[in-house]
Amino acid sequence: MRERTVSSQVLGVVLALLGLVGFAVLVALRVPWHPVAGGTPGPVAVDSVFTAAEVRRASAYADGARLIGWTSLGVSLLVACWLGFTPRGARLLGRLPLPWLLRVIALVLAVLAIGRLVGLPFVLLAWRHRGSVGLTDQPVGGLLRDQAVGLGLAVVFTAVAVVVLIGLARRLPRAWPIAAAVLGCGLVVAATYMYPRIVEPAFNHFTPLPDGSLHDRIGALAQKEGVPLDEVLVADASRRTTAANAYVSGVGDSRRIVVYDTLLAEMSEPEVLSVVAHELAHARHDDVMTGALLGAAGTVMGVGLLASLLGSGRLRERAGVSGAGDPQVVALVLALMAIGSLAAAPVENAVSRQLETRADVDALKATGDPVAFEAMQRKLALGAVSDPEPPAWSQWWFGSHPTVLQRIAVARAIQNGSSN
Repeated sequence: MRERTVSSQVLGVVLALLGLVGFAVLVALRVPWHPVAGGTPGPVAVDSVFTAAEVRRASAYADGARLIGWTSLGVSLLVACWLGFTPRGARLLGRLPLPWLLRVIALVLAVLAIGRLVGLPFVLLAWRHRGSVGLTDQPVGGLLRDQAVGLGLAVVFTAVAVVVLIGLARRLPRAWPIAAAVLGCGLVVAATYMYPRIVEPAFNHFTPLPDGSLHDRIGALAQKEGVPLDEVLVADASRRTTAANAYVSGVGDSRRIVVYDTLLAEMSEPEVLSVVAHELAHARHDDVMTGALLGAAGTVMGVGLLASLLGSGRLRERAGVSGAGDPQVVALVLALMAIGSLAAAPVENAVSRQLETRADVDALKATGDPVAFEAMQRKLALGAVSDPEPPAWSQWWFGSHPTVLQRIAVARAIQNGSSN
């Protein structure tokens, strides 16, 4: 028994190192660390973009949103650790007289449901806070429906991953980390492919962008950027938020470019083209696939770390579980995943900010309209009541995009460069 535990720990360490090396190689090959010729400029002065009143409003809202968000995050982590690192999670449903598969699914549902219930007051506070500045007019019933759908999807996807993990540990006590890493990579890529077809339709209804001038100009822009584009989809986001947005998701034949109906309602045609050009740049560089590949490398590293930690007899004793193949290990695994996700956020967001900056640069070059780009960024920031100058550590840890002042600085640098 001792030999098996040590073997799984050794495999875990090797996998963690392989995942780290793979992640570093992918970052070196696929992430643009110098997306702006001559270097990325510093942010522009806030008073060159926003009035003092606009800054005060955004800062006040952002301070409240951060307080709610960080408190919610802290409470959810405490609950996850309380369940995962003590016997309480293992004893949550008792030793139910169920097959291990059903017991795992039941525990996933129980742990995630507890997390949602604990976080629900903060969800309601955040919803009310958004409503106070006109960011949403969604009724509370719609909000709760979204929470229920989100919980259901989370249970399904999490249960699949945890069942695979525990099932492999039961069948392959020594080699399960290798098998779990390989299958985990497949699940990450499959989830990226299926996300637009399963998750997005659960929250929004999509219709093709109507024919007309904007449709034709987007088609010409896509041809210019070398991106095959059958259609642009419009999401009915206005029933949930007043903020404007757009995104690209999926890979292969599931890839889609989506714009919010709020974007079409609030932006001029040149401004919408700037937004779409940004998303086309993501598509041209296969940034979604880059995210999937980095996620797969992160999965290998995560499985390795998990195997190393679960090999610790002290941790297993503290959590009240016998090992990776024990169905009662669910709460511990989910707690470790939550901590790992938070710890990895700065790296993930640093990569994301570089990809976003490259997409901005490409969009500016494709449209040749930095004035529309800056106007669009200002409108997006005002519409979302986003803080133009968030705390540096918060932006470093949680900021998936450059700040609006940084993005406008890039536009002005490119404009000045082209005019010289």
